[in-house]
Amino acid sequence: MKPLLITGATGTLGQAFERLCHIRGLHAVLLDRAALDIAAADSIRAALARYQPWAVVNAAGYVRVDDAETDQDRCYRENTTGPRLLAEACAAQGVQLLTFSSDLVFDGHQATPYLEDAVTAPLGAYGRSKLLAEQAVLAHLPSALVVRTSAFFSAWDEHNFVYHALAAARRGEPFEAADDLVISPTYVPDLVNTSLDLLLDGAQGLWHLTNQGAYTWAELARLALRLAGLDEAYVVPRPAASFGWAAARPRYSVLGSAHGAQLPTVENALLRHLAEEGLLQAENEVAVLVE
Repeated sequence: MKPLLITGATGTLGQAFERLCHIRGLHAVLLDRAALDIAAADSIRAALARYQPWAVVNAAGYVRVDDAETDQDRCYRENTTGPRLLAEACAAQGVQLLTFSSDLVFDGHQATPYLEDAVTAPLGAYGRSKLLAEQAVLAHLPSALVVRTSAFFSAWDEHNFVYHALAAARRGEPFEAADDLVISPTYVPDLVNTSLDLLLDGAQGLWHLTNQGAYTWAELARLALRLAGLDEAYVVPRPAASFGWAAARPRYSVLGSAHGAQLPTVENALLRHLAEEGLLQAENEVAVLVE
């Protein structure tokens, strides 16, 4: 049985794909950069020759949005050159490719959810690197599946906003969050499971996958605390400009989809997140099963 090849062994997304492939009984191989450097054509060809995968999931990439402004060479290497080379190699070998993009390809001037065909206008280097990757991948491999997503949270690691909001409140510490940037949060297990479903079904082209709902970062933190039975007063709302971030963010980057809603609501996802962390309140147990 040919495996599914997954890049990004050290990242949230790559590890989540490996975990859920194992749960679902899908044969998958997770590779780190030493085994498959996505920005090196020889490394890609060697990995494809060795593992003979039926598809590649590109879960690798440069994720530090602010650092990208001064580290552009590395950002573009990982986020643009890498996906392009993967697409070229997969096209040559007849292998399917799933890769990920971002809500940061938009400028935030819209006031309604962005669909897949919305005009793109990234505000920073990270968003530009992702947009160029989308264009290159679909040009070299039109059958590729390119998923735009946003604002990850998961109980499986500590590298996410919701985890830190809950941890701060449990310690009795204030948690500062932007109250003027509206996003569509995404629960990593939902994203991975749905992406796998689409890949197995042969879906192609550009898709938006986020959980249903639009929140500021501060609203998301308050909702997580409320569902966990923690005091929402620990959340300290602040304007985004006060954080001194190097990269500009769109004020509104909510993603919708012309394909229809694929993921459950943010609230339902948060309840499952809390159940994973052992923080779910007894009165919320039934709500986890509603959707």
